[in-house]
Order: sequence, then C-alpha cells, then structure tokens
Amino acid sequence: MFNNANQKLPLQGAGGLQAFLESKVAQYNRPEFIENDPIVIPHLFSKKQDIEIMGFWAATLAWGQRVTIIKKCKELIALMDGAPYDFIINHEEPDLKKLLSFKHRTFNDIDTLYFISFFRHHYKNFDSLEDAFIPKPPNPLNAEQSVKAEIALNHFRSYFFSLPDYPHRTKKHVSSPLQKSTCKRLNMFLRWMVRKDDAGVDFGIWNGIKPANLICPLDLHVDRVSRKLLLITRKQTDWQTALELTERLRQFDPLDPVKYDFALFGLGIEERWGIEGILPNFS
Repeated sequence: MFNNANQKLPLQGAGGLQAFLESKVAQYNRPEFIENDPIVIPHLFSKKQDIEIMGFWAATLAWGQRVTIIKKCKELIALMDGAPYDFIINHEEPDLKKLLSFKHRTFNDIDTLYFISFFRHHYKNFDSLEDAFIPKPPNPLNAEQSVKAEIALNHFRSYFFSLPDYPHRTKKHVSSPLQKSTCKRLNMFLRWMVRKDDAGVDFGIWNGIKPANLICPLDLHVDRVSRKLLLITRKQTDWQTALELTERLRQFDPLDPVKYDFALFGLGIEERWGIEGILPNFS
C-alpha cells in the first residue's frame, strides 16, 4: 500500500508509472472488488436486459457513499419485484404507485417513472440497451472500428429524452459531452458493458463500442490521483479533461485504456493515496 507520505515508489520514468498502474489494475480488477462497488448491482442478475437496466440505474445513482448507493439500488429492485425487465415490460398503471416512495438524493419519483417509461419504450423496439447508444446508421466516420464514446453519449442523451412527456428536471441525471460534462457515470456504465476481460468484474456484453474507444470515468478520486501522477494537466475538470486523461492512458494500453480506472480509483478511495501520498518522479 502506497499510503505513507514518506514511502517512495521504486520505479522511475514512464515505464515505471505504467508498471505501477498495471500492478494496481491487477490488484483491483478482480471479483473481490465487486462486493463494495455499485457494479455489484448488475452482477445480481444473469438476464442481459436486467444487467443493462440495473447497471444503468446503479451508475446513474452512483454519487454519495457506496454502501448507500448499493442499498438504494437493492430497494429499487425490490420495488420492481426482483425482476426489473419483466416489471418494466409487463407492469400496469397501479403497479407504479409503490415506486412513488423511491428517492436517492435529488433523484425522485418523477425521475423513476420516466426511466421506466423510457426503458419500456426502448425494449419494445430493441432487444438490448446497446442500441440506444448506437446512431443509425452507425458512426460513418469510424465504421470499421466502432462507435466512439463521445458520439454514443451524445446520441444516447438525445434519444433518451425523445419521448414527448419527458420531465425537464430529469435531464440533470443524464449528461453528455455536449454539456461539457465529464459524463463520469455514463462512462462507468459503458466500461461495465463494453470491457472484455477474464477478471469477472466488467461484463463485456456489448460489441458496437470497442474498449479502445471508451473514455475513463473521471470522478473526484480519479481526478485527484491523476493530477498527482501528472496524467492530467488541464486546470478545470470537464469532458476535455476526461479526454486528456484517456489519451495519456492509451499510451500505456491503446486497446484497453480504461482498465486503469481500477488503479486510479483504487488508489484514491481504497488507499487514500491521492490525498496522503507524495508525487513519485515518473517524469
């Protein structure tokens, strides 16, 4: 653990930084990571649509203490009778009354009901939530590779709020690069759905977006540690900052840059390294 302010890292140079981050990916990209992270919520399910629905919802509600986020997601699952997809597709109007009690911070019953309305609309036309992120026709400028995250996120927000009765207040819960947001929660959700590895954490059930085109989720912990490591130099924290960080991480692994999210987040929240550690000389 590098949480001692007097402890220096043994390796120097860019290779040293990459080796250090790789070691932290190996430490945190493992099943033990799941228990205390919101990704535990979609891991409660085996049906693809349930994984997508509760993965999206868990990512949306992911602010505050992780234990509270997990608790609120489980409460929501219970309100949908333990089967989110079946409830969304087959519910009748009286079934929605019990959901009026659901609230997490600024996410309330109005937002909950619209999410259900959107999911019902979408799954009546598509088999997977992935289709909500893929423009039609798909990304003509990058068709041979995959849809880039920026295009996917901008398309998704536009589509998500395409229903005629969407509540304006709900728009604050679904961001996009057009708002210059880091889109931390949606980038995290895309990581869960897209990344393919054998560690048993991310699902890798989508194919229209490749791991190489993902953007690293940039929350407070990742931002702080990344600045300590000089992976970020931009003063403000916005979409361009998330792009800057991801471009630096692509230098280490161009095919799977967001795997380092495990390292940066783990250092920030598990080891408190971003607060107490000293800046190693990796330059």
